[in-house]
Amino acid sequence: MLLDLRGQLVFTDYFVICTGTSERQLTALAEAVDEAARHKFRLKRPRVEGHAAGGWLLMDFGSVIVHAFSQAQRHRYKLEELWQAGKVVLRIQ
Repeated sequence: MLLDLRGQLVFTDYFVICTGTSERQLTALAEAVDEAARHKFRLKRPRVEGHAAGGWLLMDFGSVIVHAFSQAQRHRYKLEELWQAGKVVLRIQ
């Protein structure tokens, strides 16, 4: 899900919220996002918080923050509900 939060937050414009089904998939997702951001968009390496083993990774690119969750952690944090004032730009299921 791509969530437009411009005008809602001062620290970022967009959240990307995604779910991985395993630790390996979360790690691969984070690596693919990092590689695409650096090569395609020439962004610097993001600041990363969390670990795939814990079921949650945050990648901070500045104007875009990527949240990669396990299914359990995504249900626990419920970011879509927390930031429901944002506009859903893209939803892929």
